[in-house]
Amino acid sequence: MERVEKLLSEEEVDKRIADLGAQISKDYEGKSVHLICVLKGGAPFMCELAKRITVPVSMDFMSVSSYGGGTESSGVVKIVKDLDEPLVGKDVIIVEDIIDSGRTLSHLIEIFKNRNPRSIRLCTLLDKPERRVVSDVNVEYVGFRIPDEFVVGYGLDYDQRYRNLPYIGVMKFD
Repeated sequence: MERVEKLLSEEEVDKRIADLGAQISKDYEGKSVHLICVLKGGAPFMCELAKRITVPVSMDFMSVSSYGGGTESSGVVKIVKDLDEPLVGKDVIIVEDIIDSGRTLSHLIEIFKNRNPRSIRLCTLLDKPERRVVSDVNVEYVGFRIPDEFVVGYGLDYDQRYRNLPYIGVMKFD
């Protein structure tokens, strides 16, 4: 039997996203920022984050796959949907729902560097630094550092379920 135990409340998540939006707005004062959402899980987070950024924002979406149907990353990164807009000269922030091993982001950073943006920074709602297996992933904007548990909610899923939860929960299997 599976169940979800609440890890971070809706209020905690909303407050932290507001704080991240304020920090990004301060860091990019006088500039514009181009947010790249890594679908599907990053969409709810990026939409809420964008509403809290006060500098001009443009957005694009990319879909990559590094997970199979279970709870472990496969280690294989596949681009399912590429960006619609060029990155040349843009200040880019890659927006992720969660960073685990870092393989996906390391791969994306290399792809994006070749597209000549002005800058690339990373923003994630959730970070599991103890799971990192790559050293070139430096996350400038972190919502929460969380324990090594399989989490769902706020865009994160287990087998395409639980994305709609307004909080972050830990999957428990009895």
